[in-house]
Amino acid sequence: MAGKNKGERFSDRLDVVIAGAGYVGLAIAVSLVQARPGLKVLVVDAAPEGVWQRDGRASAIAAAAARMLRRLGCWDEIAPEAQPIVDMVITDSRTSDPVRPVFLTFGGEAAPGEPFAHMVMNRDLTGALRRRAGELGVDIVQGVAVEGFETEPAEIVIRLGDGAGLRTRLLIAADGVKSRLRNMAGIRTLNWEYGQSGIVCTVAHERPHEGRAEEHFLPAGPFATLPLKGNRSSIVWTERTKDAERLVAEDDLVFEHELEQRFGLKLGEIRVEGPRRAWPLGLTLARDFVRPRFALAGDAAHGIHPIAGQGLNLGFRDAAALAQVVVEADRLGEDIGALDVLQRYERWRRFDTVQMGVTTDVLNRLFSNDIAPLRAVRDIGLGLVDRMPGMKSFFVRQASGLSGSAPRLLQGEAI
Repeated sequence: MAGKNKGERFSDRLDVVIAGAGYVGLAIAVSLVQARPGLKVLVVDAAPEGVWQRDGRASAIAAAAARMLRRLGCWDEIAPEAQPIVDMVITDSRTSDPVRPVFLTFGGEAAPGEPFAHMVMNRDLTGALRRRAGELGVDIVQGVAVEGFETEPAEIVIRLGDGAGLRTRLLIAADGVKSRLRNMAGIRTLNWEYGQSGIVCTVAHERPHEGRAEEHFLPAGPFATLPLKGNRSSIVWTERTKDAERLVAEDDLVFEHELEQRFGLKLGEIRVEGPRRAWPLGLTLARDFVRPRFALAGDAAHGIHPIAGQGLNLGFRDAAALAQVVVEADRLGEDIGALDVLQRYERWRRFDTVQMGVTTDVLNRLFSNDIAPLRAVRDIGLGLVDRMPGMKSFFVRQASGLSGSAPRLLQGEAI
């Protein structure tokens, strides 16, 4: 893979610098250079080399994102390790309930032979994107942060942590929900904490899951089991932050006992594989997505509750939309860092982002409680949806990421 050493100076003027070598930053880089090989694109990342290989988490990849990855030349590498989600079951109960009644089931395909989502290990996703970036000649500088930048009329001057200086037409911040670059750009956020944390781990179980995902709405928050390859599942377990910290600190016996109470015994005995970690949950929405020669993408623009499993797919929508705007502007001979060009991206993504943020916020507040009247209303609502095939098809389409004005890459088309 092409790369640069820390401390090396870049004398040439670049077209695009992307801060963040996660899936969003890499997807933008690959999309741009694949469509416009003449663009000079550099990715810089503050994390040390190889950190991504130790990421034991998994993510749900919607059908639209899989189409994008196929178009970018990454899916054939990912597919052998990707687990299709063939259906999903939703329950609403308490941990102590002996039976969890099923109120809603989803099944079906985005298109014939195309599952509406797959579960993919994060390291497999990142590895495929890094390989493709290397094939296209995209340089990735690891272990160096952007320490500051100054916007000039025709370019941005960037200062890196190792003393190197860069000049580029466009700087893209894909550096996560606590984005330092967003703060440097003076972009404010709407932000609040839920008082919840998400416990993430992987479990092995005796019997096969048959590609079924389950989400149990419990009083403290949703508990999701998501199928992985083999007899394994990824757990996303929401608890009040104080309880989550206590659970993660417990020994294996206590943790697995608490986990079994929520997971159940339908798949036989369970065993936790690898580390377990907890992340505080909140809602973060950037008030602006762009400034002159500067754009936010992925979690730097929005951080949402994992209740709908759409965080990663929102990031891919950003990547596809921003790449399409930049590529089309470059073909027309426009300045890709001009504010009026970048505002096309902002207008395209703002409504979808706010809508998803509000939806996940409302769902979390509605279901993360044990108030009897609310429980009755939501259970009736789930039951009604379960009896309406048209409504269920609509939700499957939404979960696939194929509704609305999806960018071309998400439809499996070239930019």
